[in-house]
Amino acid sequence: MEAFNSFLETANSYLWHNNMLYLMVGVGVLFTLWSFFGQFRSLTHGVKVIRGAYDDPNDPGAINHFQALSGALSATVGLGNIGGVALAITLGGPGAVFWMWVIGFLGMAIKLTEVTQSMLYRNTDDPKNPHGGPMWVASKGIKRAFPNLAWLGSLIGGTFCIMLLISTITGGNMFQAWNVAELSETYFGIPGWITGVFMASLVGMVIIGGISRIGKVAGFLVPFMVGLYLIAGTFVLIKNAGAIPGVFSLIIHSAFNPTEATGAFVGGTMASALLFGMKRAIFSNEAGQGSSPVIHSAVKTDEPVREGLVAGLEPFIDTIVVCTFTALIILSTGVWNRGAEAEFANVPAIVPVGASQFSINDTPAPKATATEWQVGQSVFMIVKGDEHEGRGNDKHQLFGQVIEKNNQMLIDWGNLESKSTPQIEKAEVFASLGGATLTARAFDTAADGLGKWLVTIASLMFAISTMISWSYYGEQCMVFLLGEKSVLPYKFVFCALIVVATLGLIETDRALDNLTSFGTGVAVLANIPIMLIFGRQAMRAYHNYFKRVKAGEAEPGHGTPAPNIDDIIDGKA
Repeated sequence: MEAFNSFLETANSYLWHNNMLYLMVGVGVLFTLWSFFGQFRSLTHGVKVIRGAYDDPNDPGAINHFQALSGALSATVGLGNIGGVALAITLGGPGAVFWMWVIGFLGMAIKLTEVTQSMLYRNTDDPKNPHGGPMWVASKGIKRAFPNLAWLGSLIGGTFCIMLLISTITGGNMFQAWNVAELSETYFGIPGWITGVFMASLVGMVIIGGISRIGKVAGFLVPFMVGLYLIAGTFVLIKNAGAIPGVFSLIIHSAFNPTEATGAFVGGTMASALLFGMKRAIFSNEAGQGSSPVIHSAVKTDEPVREGLVAGLEPFIDTIVVCTFTALIILSTGVWNRGAEAEFANVPAIVPVGASQFSINDTPAPKATATEWQVGQSVFMIVKGDEHEGRGNDKHQLFGQVIEKNNQMLIDWGNLESKSTPQIEKAEVFASLGGATLTARAFDTAADGLGKWLVTIASLMFAISTMISWSYYGEQCMVFLLGEKSVLPYKFVFCALIVVATLGLIETDRALDNLTSFGTGVAVLANIPIMLIFGRQAMRAYHNYFKRVKAGEAEPGHGTPAPNIDDIIDGKA
């Protein structure tokens, strides 16, 4: 497992190089300006579309605008909002939240563009079961523009499908299952595999019914779970209302300045805040990843831009509303820089265990101040060692795991790589709260047991809804690559991977971040070139649509028929 993590870290160093993040920002700025700040049209005209003002049951498609938005949100509003935000703050500091806002705003323009593209090029050979996404944009677009290079379009589309399948397996499936299993085991002592089998069964019952059942389930589940989460979050924020102004100040200050180590937080720089904030925002709202266009392409409409405007609302709801709620809860309650769970009477000794490898011999677990230690619980101590580039200081986390031996609780310490011998400054032992567990702890500070029940239930619902929608993304990739006959075997494999993710193979937030970052990165890398190549057609259709809206030709009930899609692409309409 250590070798696999090392491979992922190496791959992610290229996938998430700062230049990649700057490219994402540049693409967002490009389409923000090109659309004349289309974000605001999503918040106005897009809402009108969702409310059904333009619904026509005779249009090609399988689901309505509201179901399409709910389906896409069920994929984005998930554990990225609970566990992902916690990871961003844990690894990048409070400033990461600011950069999540930036990506959320720019992501609205990116979503508008990529979904409009996919609507222009979607396959409607079967009007009741359309197929769409960047793979169809590349395949049909290149074939249309360069008939002799049709093979290239298929190659690019196939490559994107492979990348999106990797993202489906990691962020859309295993990340979700791991978080819920960890929560269930931490709070209720339920073995991870039992949680995995339960989730796999629920997901399987929904996805076997196809996009129509997914749309119906998402249309009910998403409003309910988001509403429940926001109501509970409001309760926590009211109890900590006095801290909120300071939290906003901290977020903005930390976005442009180093954040000092304090409590369980080991420090961060502006670069780390930017890096982890952007990664988590992209993972959470999926802007630029090319996944959402797949489910939006199933909508009933003959106006591609309308669904693009609906899609623009996703990053707003997901990142600017829900993610901000989670961030405020974590920061206002102070769990991100919480105190130690326990303290050794004497500082334990660090010993060499190999070339540039150091550890601590197994030690009896010191008495915890709040709750009892649980077997399998992850803990860490803060040590001084080599300079850490990402944090801008010399502090590191030495992780360990609580074990039971001879009826005694011990801590089995892992290894830390360092050129010089690390030093322990304080004999403090911190609980390692990865992902959703940290958010749950924040809720618990407002009302004992609130996090235990609310975050566990919300995480379960969020995870299931996310896996349901992501299964559809992967399904459409399989259709493009291997045809309809591959769908049923794929669904069985997808459900089996839910169980695999809960078997204890993923142990720390490092492994979790590596896994999800890789899946997100490869999909973004494949989709951005497609967006840039065919962005002109999307923007042409966008401006044409609002020209007709202004002239009263695209209003419901009394406008002229929508122009032919081919004419829109060719610029004739």
